[in-house]
Amino acid sequence: MKIQASAEDYLESIFVLRKKNGKVRSVDVAKHMGFAKPTISIKMKQFQEHGYVTFDAEKCLHLTKKGEEIAARIHERHELLINILMAIGVDEKQALEDACKIEHSISEKTFACLKAFYESGACFGVK
Repeated sequence: MKIQASAEDYLESIFVLRKKNGKVRSVDVAKHMGFAKPTISIKMKQFQEHGYVTFDAEKCLHLTKKGEEIAARIHERHELLINILMAIGVDEKQALEDACKIEHSISEKTFACLKAFYESGACFGVK
């Protein structure tokens, strides 16, 4: 199932916040993404209904296996694209902005090629 880019961003935010803070609540996602808490609460309820997140007794968010797979995939794309863009001379601010746009639309095949290229060191002039 293909989900929208905005949904991928929400899931990636939960993924990043969990790595950073351990626990994640809707208010944390709201602050991180710059949205109002009610907006996030509505979205998280929808994600729960579609099986992307669960809530524990303390109202902390947890990604399900399905949510985790999407979040991890988008986060990997995000980080790699930032690194590649900066390696070719794009300043960090612009690389962050552009990576957010590219990560949602790039095909699996093209991403795999970029990843192999980056990991080979070719974009650093290493052979």
